[in-house]
Formats: sequence, structure tokens, C-alpha cells
Amino acid sequence: MNTFVATLSRMILGKPVREILIKDINGWENIPAKGNFILASNHLSHMDWFMSGYIITPRKFTFIAQVDQYRGFKKLWRNLIYFYGGIIPINRKSDESKKQAIDTAIKMLGQGYCVVIYPEGGRAYDGVMRDFKPGVGKLHLDSGVSVLPAAFAGTQELMPPHGRLKFKKAAKINIGKPLSFGREIIAAAKLDKESHEYHQLCYNVAKQIEEEVRKLSKENGN
Repeated sequence: MNTFVATLSRMILGKPVREILIKDINGWENIPAKGNFILASNHLSHMDWFMSGYIITPRKFTFIAQVDQYRGFKKLWRNLIYFYGGIIPINRKSDESKKQAIDTAIKMLGQGYCVVIYPEGGRAYDGVMRDFKPGVGKLHLDSGVSVLPAAFAGTQELMPPHGRLKFKKAAKINIGKPLSFGREIIAAAKLDKESHEYHQLCYNVAKQIEEEVRKLSKENGN
């Protein structure tokens, strides 16, 4: 979303989201006052999109989101949302699509956009957070943009998998301090991006981000 669309969305959705759906927010002061960032969080529900947008707006931002599910009307509706929001598509069954999605996200970070990524690679239907995939590490190492970790709870109560939206104060948001891995960024710049050492570095950074999100999630009661 460009700045205008993001600001308009905050004006229309911001107050209702806060007053109707969000039960508690911690760590609001950790959101950088200036500049862009990578927002990395756990993923429980489609409502996480609204929570992520609430955190970031009125900055311009985009999501990395799947295109390997849904058919018919759901697919059409999804494509309209993606087009309106300028969302980066990713087919999780295609290595080439994964690469293109990360490359596009890095380019948009370079243009000043914030990027939202759910590093588990999909929703945790059972509420149990899964291991993070290395893409979030690559995003950070190749862009140099800091990672803002966050944990959501209660969003699956608002919109359960395959369920309908419920209007109640259920969501809890816990935002951590921005993370930056300077030594790893320097090391990554010296490596061949096809090498085992580089991929291991991406994995290691992703694991450290995952540990922070898990800690925030436990503080949320998950």
C-alpha cells in the first residue's frame, strides 16, 4: 500500500480495529519513529493482516502472501485484495516463486516500504507456532533493514480457520524491540548467495528472530 492508501486505511479502519477488536497492546513504544522495517510475527488468522496494518500505518507497506490456495470466488476476491494492496504474491510450492517474492520484497524495502512477513509460511491452525523459514533472514541480511518482531494472540477467535468474522475484543498484540544483526550482514555480503554458508547464515538469523517472537508470544499467554 502506498502512503495515501495506508493513511486512508488507518482513518477508516484504525479506530474500529482498536476499539472493537483489540483487547491489549504492549510495546507500542518499540515501533521505530522513523524509517521502514520488516514486521515479522506469528500467524494464526486472516485477522493478523489487520493487526499488522494497524501497527504499520500510516507508513507505506506491503505483505508477502500466498497464491497457492483458493479457487473460484475466493481466488477472485483474493486477487482483488492483492491488486488493491500492492501485495507480493508467493507460491509456496515453487522455489522460483519464493525467490522472486523475496527479491521483490528486498527491492521494495530499498524504496522505503515496510514489509510484513509471516515466517512460519502459513497459518498455525492449531495455535502452535511453527519454525520460521529462512526467508526472513535473507530479507534482513540483503536489505540491512531492521526486523520488528511481534506476536499476536486471540486473532483466531475473531476469525477461525474457515470461520466467520466475530466482533469482540479478543486480539492481543505484543511488539518487541527492533532487531538488527550487523555482524551477520557484513558476513553475508562476503558470501556467494548460492553457498551453503550463506543459506546457513539466513537460517541462523531467522532462528534468532523466531526466538524473540516465541518469547513475545509466551508473554501474550500463548
